[in-house]
This record gives sequence, structure tokens and C-alpha cells, in this order.
Amino acid sequence: MSHAEDHEGTRRDFLYYATAGAGAVATGAAVWPLVNQMNPSADVQALSSIRVDVSGVSEGSQLSVKFLGKPVFIRRRTPEEIEAARAVDMDALPDPLSQNPNKPGTDASDANRAMDDAGEWLVMIGVCTHLGCVPIGNGAGDFGGWFCPCHGSHYDEAGRIRKGPAPRNLDIPVAAFVDETTIQLG
Repeated sequence: MSHAEDHEGTRRDFLYYATAGAGAVATGAAVWPLVNQMNPSADVQALSSIRVDVSGVSEGSQLSVKFLGKPVFIRRRTPEEIEAARAVDMDALPDPLSQNPNKPGTDASDANRAMDDAGEWLVMIGVCTHLGCVPIGNGAGDFGGWFCPCHGSHYDEAGRIRKGPAPRNLDIPVAAFVDETTIQLG
């Protein structure tokens, strides 16, 4: 084997590697826009988390906000509402699960559904779990919570289904207090 043949093999190897590298770069440049289009747009990302000022919500009242296209009920409950919600026998509930992403794997007790340990704040997605209607609140229905007039689902003070065709409790969104008067959803 001559010195010229060794040199020729090295040049050939270089051409193979250079061609493969250029092909990989071209493939990446062609595929990137296709993959990038699947990312959420800037307006969707901006709406994926909102902050709600709850300083004006008095005890016994409710604030409704729109989050990700759905109504969200933010209720500041009275001590009587909290006491009534905590006195419910868990065996009497049609849906014993919490649906609370903030406290996964928990039962539907009032303590697991409320945002704070005192149970004063309750945040729920305001969509009936039967057919997606919006229940009316502020003590409506047979159990002092929310009532869906479309098909007759009754929810209690903790948003738990108690009577009617709805299969689940009202869902709870990801939510947390940022400070004493601001709740962040999402």
C-alpha cells in the first residue's frame, strides 16, 4: 500500500462525513418548522396562567372568572358553610374522589377540596360534570351549594355532587395563593 492510497482513503472518508453532516443539517432545518408548529402559540401560553385579585371578595360571596375558556368559581365561604361541608358523611357521597390536582389521590372531604387549611376559600371549575352546563351558585339547590337547572344536578357547599345525573364532583383547577389577596390559576 502506497502513501498515495492512504491519502486517498482519508479524503474519501472526509467526503463521506461532510456529506452526512450536510444531510443531517438539511434534514434538521426541514423538520424543525414542522415540530415547532406543534408548540402552543404565544396567546395560548399567555392564557395558561392567570392571577386573580380576591381582595374584594367578602365572606359568603363568590367571584366568577374565565380561565382557559371555562368559568371558574372562587368562593369565600362563611364559617357556617365550612361547618356544613365538613359535617357531610363521606359514605353518603356519590363520588368519593376529590378531582383536586393540588392534592392528588385524596378523597372528596371538604379539607381536601378547599384551598386553605381553614377551608375559607374554594376554587372550582364552574362546569357541570354531566353535560357541561354552568351551574348557578350562592346557596342554590337542595344542599346549599350549586344547582345545574338543565338536568337537575345538585352540588353541596364543597362542590360535591349530591343529587342528580352528574357523575362527578365539580373539578378543581390547579390553583395557589401567590400572596394574601391573589390566587394564581394554572
